[in-house]
Amino acid sequence: MQKIKKTIDMTEGPFFKKMLAFAIPIILTGLLQCLYNAADLVVVGQFRGDLAVAAVGSTGSLTNLIVGLFLGLSVGSGVCVAHHIGAKEPNEVKKVVHTSVVLALICGVVIAAVGFFLSESLLRLMDTPPNVIPLATLYMKIFFLGAPAGMLYNYLASMMRSAGDSKHPLIFLAISGVVNVFLNVFLIVAFDMGVDGVAIATIASQYLSAIMAAIYLMRHDGTLHLSLGELRIHGEKLKKILQIGIPSGIQSSLFSISNVLIQSSINGFGDAVVAGSSATASLEGFMYIAMNSIYHVALTFIGQNVGARKYKNIKPLTVYSSILVTAIGLISGALLILLRYPLISLYVSTEASVEAALQRLWIIAPTYFLCGLMEVFCAALRALDRSVTAMIISLGGVCVLRILWIQTVFKLFPAPRTIYLSYPITWIITLALHLIFAILVSKKMIRKYNENALA
Repeated sequence: MQKIKKTIDMTEGPFFKKMLAFAIPIILTGLLQCLYNAADLVVVGQFRGDLAVAAVGSTGSLTNLIVGLFLGLSVGSGVCVAHHIGAKEPNEVKKVVHTSVVLALICGVVIAAVGFFLSESLLRLMDTPPNVIPLATLYMKIFFLGAPAGMLYNYLASMMRSAGDSKHPLIFLAISGVVNVFLNVFLIVAFDMGVDGVAIATIASQYLSAIMAAIYLMRHDGTLHLSLGELRIHGEKLKKILQIGIPSGIQSSLFSISNVLIQSSINGFGDAVVAGSSATASLEGFMYIAMNSIYHVALTFIGQNVGARKYKNIKPLTVYSSILVTAIGLISGALLILLRYPLISLYVSTEASVEAALQRLWIIAPTYFLCGLMEVFCAALRALDRSVTAMIISLGGVCVLRILWIQTVFKLFPAPRTIYLSYPITWIITLALHLIFAILVSKKMIRKYNENALA
């Protein structure tokens, strides 16, 4: 039987130092990944102006909508790996790995086809400013050609983290991130390209990171070993991955649907507001990635303890995750406010765009930690095998409420500030619901386990 190799024992305390050590590489990995789109925006902003920034920025919510559904399945792969590692079932982990790789490639091809052929039509449905559509369409068509690589890397990275390895995904992304930034500048300066150049740089970096991750696992001698000859779909593992991953993917897509609606409303205020909002949204992305890293920490630690049936550890793990994500959210929000002018000036230069960026920043940055807390309790529910519950809560607490907000409050007070206020309000409501259900589910699981033990 193959030995399971993991760098951190996640089922034995003390937990806080272990969680912090595990979180730091994930945070750095996420920040580097976020640099992909940020580098695109900064480079085109410096060399091609605010219209190019609006073109690239306006695609964010739409690409997330298409990619999110399939990328959510990687959560299912990660949770399955964590459960089997906690239960010390290496052969089952192996089946999950090979099933997930095939699934990732299939999803990537589907996304590439859908995104490439429907980009312009979808941008028009979002009321994207007419002068932005040609550049935005070009960027999206090229961007989606990198979907197979993006899917493969994220699935492999998710399973590595679930096995306790958060360092190698960081190494792979650090290398590809440097390549991305270099290619961005090189293609624009040397070949006089625009949004097409930064899109090509992004997908080249995605393929590089995917290839490095795949080669690493092919040379891995533990239970995560990847063998091309063993690639196939294991029906029972696919079913479990889909049971956990589909609700996660639907949740991600529903978030994106509400964000597409919000982006459509923002688009109606013109290219200056679109550019300013895109600039602040890109900066928020760094905050979100840092906090979302704690989502993965909670998912992995709680998942392994559920697999090991050490339910008593769920509460302290959730508390520590909440402390970490709150600290990250408050500190990063404060830094963003403190450095707002030099950071925003990296993206946009006109007075109207800068003012639009500041209007969004003052509402989102101080309250973004609420989004992080919401994610932590969502992760707890998912690790407790309640992915559908997490999805339903997110559907009602975020998506439905934001859509209602746009259709009611925004109609009464049609201003960008009204749109931005919908974020913290929906975070608070969804956070409360996730917290209540996470407590109820964990107590029920502990009670059932104790009854079985006594029997």
